[in-house]
Amino acid sequence: MSIKPNEKFSNLNFLAQQVVEGFIIGLHKSPFHGFSVEFAEHRLYNIGDNLKHIDWKVYGRSDKLFIKKYEEETNLRCQIVLDTSSSMFFPDEPKEYNKLEFSCIAAAALFKIFKKQLDAGALHLFDEEIYYKSRCRSNSVHYSRLIAELEKTLKKEAGQKGTDTTKILHEIADSVHKRSLVIIFSDMLDRVSETDELFDALQHLKFNKHEVILFQVQDKKLEVDFEFENRPYEFVDLETGEKIRMNSNQLKKEYAEQMNAYRKKIELKCLQFGIDIVDADVNKGFEQILLPYLLKRNAML
Repeated sequence: MSIKPNEKFSNLNFLAQQVVEGFIIGLHKSPFHGFSVEFAEHRLYNIGDNLKHIDWKVYGRSDKLFIKKYEEETNLRCQIVLDTSSSMFFPDEPKEYNKLEFSCIAAAALFKIFKKQLDAGALHLFDEEIYYKSRCRSNSVHYSRLIAELEKTLKKEAGQKGTDTTKILHEIADSVHKRSLVIIFSDMLDRVSETDELFDALQHLKFNKHEVILFQVQDKKLEVDFEFENRPYEFVDLETGEKIRMNSNQLKKEYAEQMNAYRKKIELKCLQFGIDIVDADVNKGFEQILLPYLLKRNAML
């Protein structure tokens, strides 16, 4: 049976749940066995707590008193910032996911975990501007809306939308609640020659007391290692439409050197600023997203 475009993402909620469940099963079989991924929806009863909040079903099973936790007892405020510019639609014929698809599924899976752990979550979608921004909440209806917004994003056409990551990160630094966990999904490929401005924006996030995880989403084989067949190609800048036609081997050495130098520079600056940076390869699994988040969360609490 043929699958129409975007049909495989018609139920992102279900797909995200599968990702989370598969990750937790895999985690329990891994060297991280025993790492806490239990979702705290209760806390032990303390003298003086209102008896109406006791979960009597849990008491019946465990003979211990637990209090149901509610939204006001949220542990963290988590802001997901997702780049939807045209370069995120690469590759146009992926084995499994392009960068935007990968990022949306990863974000939806994180929302599933936020909800289970009673963390408040928010979503920011951007290209040249932030065109969607939600409040930071932790209730079920809110998370359903955020996943629905990600489903809409998956149905977008690539077009020729640029991005202004530097400006966006400055806006995020100033506008979101202090001491948030800011999780960024972007290929970080805009204005590669203007790295100082980008580093200023990343530093601004840390100056405003935010914790940051930057997932640099790329197709490593094609965008970093430049592993194309040795034949002529027409290379197209997805954001500007600029084209260049040449044999891939003519470009490979210089491209790989410049790309790796740029990535190394970002990595060193993030280390300097205390920002977690993760190479998120679309050809690998979602554990490269979920495990760094859980490690970061445990370190913050």
